[in-house]
Amino acid sequence: MNGAHDMGGTMGFGKVEPEANEPVFHTGWEARMMALSTAAGAVGGWNIDAGRFARENRSPRDYLNSTYYQLWYKGLVHLLQEHGLAGADEIAAGHKLRPSTATRPALAAADVWSRITRRVPYTREVSRPPAFAIGDHVRTRMINPRGHTRLPRYVRGKPGTVVLVHGAHPLPDSNAHGQGENPQWLYTVKFSGADLWGPQADPGLEVSTDCWESYLERA
Repeated sequence: MNGAHDMGGTMGFGKVEPEANEPVFHTGWEARMMALSTAAGAVGGWNIDAGRFARENRSPRDYLNSTYYQLWYKGLVHLLQEHGLAGADEIAAGHKLRPSTATRPALAAADVWSRITRRVPYTREVSRPPAFAIGDHVRTRMINPRGHTRLPRYVRGKPGTVVLVHGAHPLPDSNAHGQGENPQWLYTVKFSGADLWGPQADPGLEVSTDCWESYLERA
């Protein structure tokens, strides 16, 4: 979707200022938010792409005026209501007012950390060979989907070069909306700054983006 979250290459936001020795969480409630989101996802059964779309699918005013973990909270509230796990009145009350409709067992508090930190393979087997190889010149497709996508606006319709082939992975565009994983080959594509932003781009600037096969065509 063409939402406020897709601000890569957009002017007016200033440069990224790294925080020295930045902690994982700045406040205790942020850690709790991470734990709640993980535990609720285990019960609700939504996947990583659905969770990401729920956080991104907000009005520009709401998105840009929310902190990172505020967006996690708002996305979780949406998913809880969408999956019938909590009503708006229960969210406001801070506790359940009716018997739960969950069909999956709750995730115990002691299991949250292992759930967050475990390495889950996302590679998938597909029968067809990759359409592109390292060194191939490609162009990203000009798409403007209403739903979720991982193709940033600033690289759409731009030429680039394949530099890595990662194997097949679930396509976020379908996985986020319950339409199946639809695994596709995944590539890292390198773009020059001049191709992305014209001759005024920083000399020597290059940007690499992971692109699923349906995002690409031969240049």
